[in-house]
Amino acid sequence: MRDMTEPCDLSALDARSAIGGGTLSPVELLESCLARIAATNGAVNAMVALDADAARKRARQIEQAISRREDVGLLAGLPIGAKDLQATEGLRTTFGSLLFKDNVPNEDELSVAQVRKAGGVIVGKTNTPEFGAGANTTNRVFGATGNPFDPSKTCGGSSGGSAVALALGQVLLATGSDYGGSLRTPAAFCGVAGFRPSPGLVPSIDRIASLSPFGVTGPMGRTIGDAHLLLRAQMGADRRDPFSSDRERLMPATLKDADLGRLRAAVSPDLGCAPVDRAIAALFTERVGRFRHAFREVEERAPDFSGVHATFEVLRAVNFVAAHRERLEKVRHLLDRNVTDNTERGLEYTLADVARANVEQTKLYKRVLAFFQEVDVLICPAASVSPFPHAQLYVEEVNGERMPTYMRWLAITYAPTTALCCAAAIPCGLDHGGMPFGLQVIGPNGADARVLEVAHALEQVLAADKETERPVPPSLSPPAT
Repeated sequence: MRDMTEPCDLSALDARSAIGGGTLSPVELLESCLARIAATNGAVNAMVALDADAARKRARQIEQAISRREDVGLLAGLPIGAKDLQATEGLRTTFGSLLFKDNVPNEDELSVAQVRKAGGVIVGKTNTPEFGAGANTTNRVFGATGNPFDPSKTCGGSSGGSAVALALGQVLLATGSDYGGSLRTPAAFCGVAGFRPSPGLVPSIDRIASLSPFGVTGPMGRTIGDAHLLLRAQMGADRRDPFSSDRERLMPATLKDADLGRLRAAVSPDLGCAPVDRAIAALFTERVGRFRHAFREVEERAPDFSGVHATFEVLRAVNFVAAHRERLEKVRHLLDRNVTDNTERGLEYTLADVARANVEQTKLYKRVLAFFQEVDVLICPAASVSPFPHAQLYVEEVNGERMPTYMRWLAITYAPTTALCCAAAIPCGLDHGGMPFGLQVIGPNGADARVLEVAHALEQVLAADKETERPVPPSLSPPAT
C-alpha cells in the first residue's frame, strides 16, 4: 500500500482526528483537495460544480472556532462532495438533466443540511446520470465520468462522480444514493466503500412518492470506517419521511470489528437470480477462499429471490411514472434514454401488475427475513461485470445472454434492494482485467450496525492480503524503485 503523504490522501477518520488535535489545519486539508481536483479532474470529470470560495470561507471559520475551543462538529473541516441529485444552497444542482442545467437552489436538501450542520465542508457536486437513472455516469449536461483506473471505462452509477472523487483524493467523503445499486456499483468499480442503509435511517423528505421505500441516501468513503463517520452525520429522525424512526440511537459512535469467528456467512456468486459474468463469478469463488477462514461457518447459499425481476421493474416503474410522466408528455426531447425507457415501460403496466408486484415483494421480504434467521450475513459480488467502456450506455449481454432491460445486469444489487436489505460495498483487490473488484456484505432491514461491523472486520482481513487489499488508482501509485 502506498505511503500517503498528501493531506487529501488521509482517511476521513485520521484527518478528523488530526484537525481535532491541532496537527492539521482545515484550510490546509481543503487546499490539498482543491489541488488534487485541479490535477485529476480533467481526466475523469468527477467534480462538475465547485464551491471553492465558500469552502475556503467555511474552512477558515472552522479553523478559527477550533482555536477558540468551540464545538466544531462531527465532520468539522472535512472536504465533502455532494452528489448532483442533492440540492445545495447557492451551488448549481442539475440532477444530470438539461431541464435543470442552470438550476441554483435556495436551500439545501435535508442530508446536505445535516452534513453542513456537522461541520462538513461541501467542496462541490459530483456527477450523476440524469435523475440517477442507470449505472453509467453520463449525461447531456456534463458528459461522462471516467473510471480512475482507466478513464475510458465507466465508473458505474449513479453515484459515479462521488466514487471517483473519493478514489482520487479529491474529497475525503462523499454523499451517494441507492435504488438498484447506485451507491454499491460505483464503489465496486472504483475501489472505495459505500453503505446502503435501511429505509428511513437517513431521512428523505424529497421522494416524489414517499411511501416507496426503495430509494435511500447513504455515505461513501475510502473505508467503511469513513463511511460510518458520514452516516452518523446523515442520520436522524424526521417525521416527514414515513419510514424514519429513532433507530439512529442504535448506531455505535465508534465502529468496532465484529467477531467474524462467531458468525455464519452465506456466500453466493449470483444470489441464485442474477446474471454474473463467468470471470467475475470465478474470481468471487477464489476470493472467498482467501477469507473464509475468518468466519465460523461459510456456506454457499442465497435467499429465494424468485420473481424478483418483474417485482423490481414494476415497482421501480411506479416511481418513474410518478416523477417523469408529465415531463415525458411535455419535454420528451430533453430527457435521456434511460428515463424515457423506464417511464414508458411503467405506463404500460396495469393496476393488476402493480398489485401483484406489491404482493410478491411482501412475500420476498418475509423469505429474506427468514433466511437471516439461519445465517448472520450474506456476501456476494458488488457488481456482475468488470467496468466496461463508458461509451456503452449499459451492459447488453452477459455470458452471451441478451439482457431484456437496461437494468437486468444490476440484479446482483437490486435483488437485495427489493427485499429492503441494508448492504455495504467494500473493495476486494483487482479483477481479471486489472480493474477494481468489490464485495457486498448484506443484512436484513434494520441490521445496519451489524452489517457495518461485519464489513469493517472483513475489510481488515482483506487489507492483510496483497491480492484483496484496497486498490489505489495508477496515478496515485508510488514511483517505481
